[in-house]
Amino acid sequence: MDLERAQEYGLKPGDVRRAAGVLVAGIEVGDIFRGGKAYDVQVWGVPEVRNSVTDIENLLLDTPSGEQVRLADVARVEIKATPNVIKREDMQRRIDVGGNVEEGVALSTIAKEVARRLATVAFPAGYYPVLLGEYAERQAAEARLRVFTLLAAVIILLLLHTSFKRWTLALMAFLAFPTALVGGIVSLGSLVGFLTVLGIAARNDIMMISHFQHLELHEGESFGSDLILRGARERLAPILMTALTTGLALLPLVVAGNIAGHEIEYPMAIVILGGLVTSTLLNLFVIPALYLRFGRDSARALERIGGEPAPGLPAVHNRARPLNRRGHRGRRDE
Repeated sequence: MDLERAQEYGLKPGDVRRAAGVLVAGIEVGDIFRGGKAYDVQVWGVPEVRNSVTDIENLLLDTPSGEQVRLADVARVEIKATPNVIKREDMQRRIDVGGNVEEGVALSTIAKEVARRLATVAFPAGYYPVLLGEYAERQAAEARLRVFTLLAAVIILLLLHTSFKRWTLALMAFLAFPTALVGGIVSLGSLVGFLTVLGIAARNDIMMISHFQHLELHEGESFGSDLILRGARERLAPILMTALTTGLALLPLVVAGNIAGHEIEYPMAIVILGGLVTSTLLNLFVIPALYLRFGRDSARALERIGGEPAPGLPAVHNRARPLNRRGHRGRRDE
C-alpha cells in the first residue's frame, strides 16, 4: 500500500484490501435456500480481470468522491509465496518447519545442531524460533524423571534406615547402588531402567543384610566370617532367581535390537540387563564384605530397639531404683 497516494484519493488501507479481495478472491454476501438445502451467494470478479498481474493492477476502485482509480496507483501488486494454512497458538501466528532424521543419527545431535544454527540467524522483529516435537517432549519427560529419581533415592534411603535401624548400614547399602547403575546412555528409556535397577538392588540389599541380622539375633550365629558365608549362601537362590526371571523377560527386546518403535524399550532393556549383572555381583560379594567391616554390633542395636533378646547374646536390662517418699531415687525410707 502507498498510504500517501491512497490518502490523496480518500481511500483507507482496509477499503483497498476489501475491494481487491472481492474482485480477486470473492466474498459471500448471502444464502439461497432451495429444496431444504442452503447455497452460498458470492460476488467475484470475472476471469478477465484476474488472469494476470497486469489485469489485477488495472482493477478499478471506487473512491468516496465517486471517481475510480486503478489499483496500481495506490498499491504495489506482486506474486509472493504464502502459506496455505495459517496456524495460531496463544493468539500468535506460527509456521511449522518439520524434518526427518536419517537412520543411525541421534535425534539429540540433530536438535543441538539446529539450535546452534538458529542462534546465528537474525529474525525480523516479532519472529522467534522454538524447537518442538519429539526432542522437546523427551527433554521435558527426562527432566520430570530426574526429579522422580531423586525423590525415589531419598525414599529408598529412609526405607533402608527403617529396615536396618542404623544409618551406617543404610548409607553403606545406599552408596553401593551407583555400582549397580554403571553403563548405559542417558535417555528416557535408560532413566526408567535405572529406576528399575535401583529398586531391585535395594530389595536385594535389604534381603541380604536383614538375613545377616536374623542369623545373629534368632539363630545364635556369632558375628564373623562364618555368619557372612552362611547368609550369602542362603540368599544366593532368591537373588539369582530375581535376576534370571527379570533378565529372561527382557531378553527378547535385546535380541530384537534397536528397531523402529523400540526407541524407549531397547535402551531400557540394555540398562536393566547390565544393572542386573552388576547388582547381583554387588549383592553377593561387595555387600557381605562391607557388612563384615561395618556391621558389628548392628544386631545388638536392633535388639535394643526391638526389645527382644537374641539367643546367644546377653540380655540388656535397664532397672530403675524405686522412688522414695520425697520423689528422689535412692534407698527406701525405713
